[in-house]
This record gives sequence, structure tokens and C-alpha cells, in this order.
Amino acid sequence: MSGTSLPQPIAHPQLGALQFAAMEAADLDAVVKIEQAVYSHPWSRGNFQDSLYSGYQAQTLRAAQGLLLGYFLVMLAVDEAHLLNVSVAAAYQHQGLGRLLLDQATAVARQHQMRSMLLEVRESNQHAAKVYRRYGFTEIGRRKNYYPAANQTREGAIVMSLPL
Repeated sequence: MSGTSLPQPIAHPQLGALQFAAMEAADLDAVVKIEQAVYSHPWSRGNFQDSLYSGYQAQTLRAAQGLLLGYFLVMLAVDEAHLLNVSVAAAYQHQGLGRLLLDQATAVARQHQMRSMLLEVRESNQHAAKVYRRYGFTEIGRRKNYYPAANQTREGAIVMSLPL
């Protein structure tokens, strides 16, 4: 779980005050519900539990009334942060929340003196790849057959990096 200090509430034009908090086991039902709604091959509850147990940087983003809007998980290794998962609840996508999550994830990595952030994105997820490129990530490679896909096939990943 995150040991970094969390920012004060963020004012969002449509959603009001938003707050980051360290992800905890009590958040996992809501996290898994979002995960299952937004991904064709979602992480399992066990994946999230293992990440928390391993001490990965994991934070949630909630509206003032407690509604979970999104979350991220980052693994820190030597001088590189690996963005493992960043998700926004389906009903709240396209409102700038993905950018807020990326801002917080990179802030956490910088606080831990990481030099870069790495991520993988499905080759078919051109919208997400475009968001990452706009944010400053650049493609550094591809991973063949990285993600599970329909009909027991596999899909490649675009590997991207952001200097911090």
C-alpha cells in the first residue's frame, strides 16, 4: 500500500471534490466491480490482493460522497516505476479522471525517486495508447502474445515509457 502523502481534495468541475487514498482490502469489492465492467479480461480479486500484499503503490480516487471513480497500481523496482493498472469507472470516463490518476501515479513514482515509468497497453486499445502518448509516454517496444484475448488467443502489447 502507498506510504506516500496524499494530496488535498481536488476540485473537479463536474464531480466536485475528489480525494486520493491508499487502496485497502476493504476497497476490493468496488475495485473488482469496476475492473470487470471496463475490461474484457479483468484482473481477479486475487491479483489485487497480491498487489496490496506485495506493497505496490495502490491508490483509489473517490468523489466526496465516497463513490469510487478509479484507481491505479504501480510497482517500484530499482529506479523504474511500472504502471500495472489504471482504471476509471465506465460512467465517469472522458471527464479528465484518467489524467488525474496518471498525474498521481507519476507523482508517487517521483516521490520514490524513480527515473522513468513503464507500461503496457493492448495493441487494439488505440484510445488508451493515444492518451498515454498525449501524456508524454513514447513507444519503446512490443510484446507479442502478451494479453489474453477472445477465443483463447493472445494479443500483443505496446510497451511505453515516460522519463520522470
